[in-house]
Amino acid sequence: MSLHVASFFHPDSHTFSYVVHDPATLQAAVIDPVLDYDPDTDALGAGPLQPLLAHVQDNALQVHWLLETHAHADHVSAGRWLKQHWPQATLAMGDGIVQVQKTFAPRYALEVPTDGSQFDHLFADGEHFALGGIDAEVIAVPGHTSDSVAYRIGDALFTGDSLFMPDGGTARCDFPGGDAAQLYRSIQRLLALPDATRVFICHDYGPGGRAVANQTTIGEQRARNIHLRDGVSEADFVATRQARDATLAEPALMHPSVKANIQGGPPK
Repeated sequence: MSLHVASFFHPDSHTFSYVVHDPATLQAAVIDPVLDYDPDTDALGAGPLQPLLAHVQDNALQVHWLLETHAHADHVSAGRWLKQHWPQATLAMGDGIVQVQKTFAPRYALEVPTDGSQFDHLFADGEHFALGGIDAEVIAVPGHTSDSVAYRIGDALFTGDSLFMPDGGTARCDFPGGDAAQLYRSIQRLLALPDATRVFICHDYGPGGRAVANQTTIGEQRARNIHLRDGVSEADFVATRQARDATLAEPALMHPSVKANIQGGPPK
């Protein structure tokens, strides 16, 4: 039986979170959960989590993993909040978070550990874990950020910010630790997966006014991605990405998001 994927959209940050599970064992993982955040009052809200929590309860799922694809710069993660709901779950992300913490903690004068110890587990590139009877693999995809990872779980790939829908292209690379050439090489690893691989993205902004979407395939990415379809060279991609990045404003919630997310999100 293939991995079951349920998606949850947070319109304020254009973020998709996921609850995925093995139908045979009901073991589940939550990927990139989101909290509401009011920058005027610094107040946090768990409203976006309610449909996710209801889905887990209604389907009698056993949450074993809380997975982050990277330390997000545009929304506040709910990872640590959900850890208190499911203390048995492992809060995990890529081991590149250590470098991100070392970069950003001094910038924000944060007196926090910079060894990744806020997380239960740090994945190495190529590490495997199990979700019930389904194999999962961690693929390091630095370039957007130095800690970015994708999760291949069965026939499904969760790309974080590295890949968007084909008409959305790819993630920006102008944050500290970002590198467009590195992102190009990282995405080549994803595009080498079977064409039928289901691809689930983290953000969508509805380019051209279309309805938001979150699922595509590796074959569609190779054929139609506006930044990195087959035949696009590294030099051409870097030029396109750098030109695009030069026009982008800083995310509205970058500072509170990064300060919280390098620590797995704020405590409940």
